[in-house]
Amino acid sequence: MILENKQLYKSYLKEFSYPNETNYENAVRNFFSEEASINVVHPINKIQGSEDYIDKVLKPMMKAFEGLYRRDYIVIGGNFEGNDWITSTGYFAGKMINDWLGMKANSRLVYIRVGEYHRIVNKKCVESYIFYDLPELMMALDIWPLSPIPGYSGHIPGPATLDGLVYGESDPLESNKTLKIVEEMLSKLNTPDKAWYPYWHENMLWYGPAGFGSYIGVKNFENFQVPFESCFQGWTVELSKNNTIIKDFARIADGHYATNGGWLSVNGKHVKRFLDQEPTNKDVSMRVCDWWRREGNV
Repeated sequence: MILENKQLYKSYLKEFSYPNETNYENAVRNFFSEEASINVVHPINKIQGSEDYIDKVLKPMMKAFEGLYRRDYIVIGGNFEGNDWITSTGYFAGKMINDWLGMKANSRLVYIRVGEYHRIVNKKCVESYIFYDLPELMMALDIWPLSPIPGYSGHIPGPATLDGLVYGESDPLESNKTLKIVEEMLSKLNTPDKAWYPYWHENMLWYGPAGFGSYIGVKNFENFQVPFESCFQGWTVELSKNNTIIKDFARIADGHYATNGGWLSVNGKHVKRFLDQEPTNKDVSMRVCDWWRREGNV
């Protein structure tokens, strides 16, 4: 079933490889259920069904971006708690000729980083979570309202091995190994002794969202991650000890690749200044998507 779902998604993505409004709309109608629960980042948020997705997401994008198309560099699938998921990450690209989501057009080529998760039932998507890196687009448009970020922000090249499009079958032993390593790493985040450290290659690349930035090397990632965790008292993910708040909707591995997503997936009390925002001492929860590539034991 997972292999069949990946081929279904491959056909869907193929229709977005060259600008064609009719093909785009037909692809959406063929892929999404008419009653699908589709969740998109703020300010779009929750929409319902294929026609709603066309009207509220796809058509506004096609109007705003001339020559709109997409390229994905990771596609994997798997089963989580009895549900079949397919997920991808990559970019939309186009010339921004009209305003979009309150952002003024710049009449130049722009990239929109995208990550998607789709739950498949009977060859139809019935539930989706779609992430656009809107802060990255705001930076490209020079309208980012907060202080400069400490890391790199810009176009991401994708996996170093260029093998992230996993449309075929994967060795289940490799998939299980990947998932085990990722889950152990996640369970050790926000620990006083940085117990997550050995799970990363010394020259790893962490491609964070634009508000956080991207970093090369585990030491540089540490210089971001540890202060980030300290901004939130009780910083928690699903696999943290004593977690009773956070729940991932998907956490799967496919060969050497793994992912997890939560629509809310990080929680903590905001106790220190973060992204120019003074501490509120209120609980903050975040929508999260991550993809990892394992090489050997890291």
